[in-house]
This record gives sequence, C-alpha cells and structure tokens, in this order.
Amino acid sequence: MLTSCLIAAFVLTAQPPAIHKLGTIDCDLVEATPVVFHGKLYRFEYVREGYYANKTGASYFRFIDTATAEPTPAFARGYHLGCAFVDGDTMYAYGVPKWGGDAIHVFWSTDLKEWEDTEAIKLPGWEIFNSSVCKGKEGYTMAFEIGAPKEEAGVPFTTRFALSKDARTWTLTPSACVYTKERYSACPALRYVDDQYYMVYLEAYPGFYASNIVRSKDLVAWEESPFKPIMKHSDEDRKLANPKLTPELQKRIAEAKDINNSDMDFCEFKGKTVILYSWGNQQGVEHLAEAEYNGTEADFLRGFFPAAK
Repeated sequence: MLTSCLIAAFVLTAQPPAIHKLGTIDCDLVEATPVVFHGKLYRFEYVREGYYANKTGASYFRFIDTATAEPTPAFARGYHLGCAFVDGDTMYAYGVPKWGGDAIHVFWSTDLKEWEDTEAIKLPGWEIFNSSVCKGKEGYTMAFEIGAPKEEAGVPFTTRFALSKDARTWTLTPSACVYTKERYSACPALRYVDDQYYMVYLEAYPGFYASNIVRSKDLVAWEESPFKPIMKHSDEDRKLANPKLTPELQKRIAEAKDINNSDMDFCEFKGKTVILYSWGNQQGVEHLAEAEYNGTEADFLRGFFPAAK
C-alpha cells in the first residue's frame, strides 16, 4: 500500500487527462448533453425562450444529429434545464417545469419523434434545477441540483440524489447522500464506472467558475480529484467551431466576457470522449462549446484519480 508521501509524489508527476477544446458551436445554449443513439451522435439541447433563433415563444427540448446538423421535432414545450440519457433503444430526457420548481419530469421515446412523459419525482418545498442520470449496478441514479430547503441544500447550490428501477419513477435517497452542503457545487454530470460514481460538477472560485470531479462508492463519502479544476476558461473557448454563425454572433464570441467553464457533459463515441460545455459571464451571456478527450469515457474518468492506478 502506498504511503501518503509516495502518493503525493506520484500525483505531482502524473498528468490529468488532456482535454482539447475545439471551439464554440452556438450562443445562448447552455444545458446540452452529447449522446449516442442507434449508432449516431446526437446533441441534446435545452432551447431557452430567449435563444436568438427561437421563434416559438416558449422553451423546449430537441436533439441535433451532429453529422447532418438536422434537428429532431421539438418536445417538452415550456420545460427547462434538461438532460438526456440513453438506455438501449429508449431515449430519456429530464427537465423541470420551472427554474427552482419542486418537480422533475421525464420524457421518453424510441424514435425521437413521439414522446411519452410523466412526473419523475416531486419534492414540495424544494428548489430543483439541473439533473443528470446514469445506470448503475442495480438500477438508475439521478443527481439533481437544489437551492432549497436550507437544511438539505446548505450552501446553494448542492447536489442530491434519487434512485429508480425503471428510469421513470424515482425515490429520494437519504439526506446523507449529498455533495456538498459546504460550498457551491452545481451542474452535475453523473456516471457509474468500476462500481463507483464519478461526478463532474461546477465550483465557484474567487472571480470565476470551473469544473471539478469527485467520486464515491455510496453517494455519501466523496473523494476529490487531486487535479483541480479539471476545466477552466481560456482563450481556446473563443475558437469558432461553427462557421455558419452570423458575423454578429462571431463578434460577440470574440469580445464576450469569459469567467466560466460550466455545465460540462460528455459521452463516448468512436473511441473518443465527446465533451460539451458552456462558457461566458455566468450571468446570462453564455456560449455552447465542444471539446474532446482522445480515449474512452472510462479512461477519461479514471485518469483524474491517478493514485488509485
């Protein structure tokens, strides 16, 4: 067994997984999830009411076929802060009826055209925001961001958890299953690898926001990666990955204030880990960007905890 000194020395010489930023895809899109469905890479998008190309008068969810840039039919009109999760031949999407509401809704489809839906969980008196779902050993686990009640949230924002046998009906876990009441910890992206949970989340630093990662076997005791943060704002955020953006939007990308790399989500596709994230001022002027890691999702997650290798 390694001593603490040897572990520290090993960590100092180790390097975190290399994330290569590819550039900005769009403006005014924040919560987005890359997913692989029927062999194709899609980008799930929560299209906000104020999105520059949204003429519907309401928010909605959609998927973009990344190979063709074609959108699927919109669904979940009026819902917010969505995430997507694939289980075999079924696509799931989760969202809240309103920012800081007390319920999460689930939508599911086998063709991305016709959707069924139901209330996934309702917690009266709670304030619920972003969520993320993964499949574990004995069912499904959801991480969701809360701002209240104070006894559950501590210092907002905080991540709580729920469990399900069918990905549709969910049960809240005990209060001890939390990360973390001690400080701002938002925008969870949850995965289950090697019989434990890995969670990327957003942390507030003095003057900026950046993504970090932790892991846990029981959702109670959490291990922090020695690499902090794992993703931070940089000039590479401004690279243009979508030349079809208008000159006005390109000018905005070049000049916008950047203090944030948030809402990081990812999936494995063709041997690489595809990453989506938001950058901007964390106060409404936001941009959707993509990045990648040249390796599997499992290796990407494990790589942030080198002492365990």
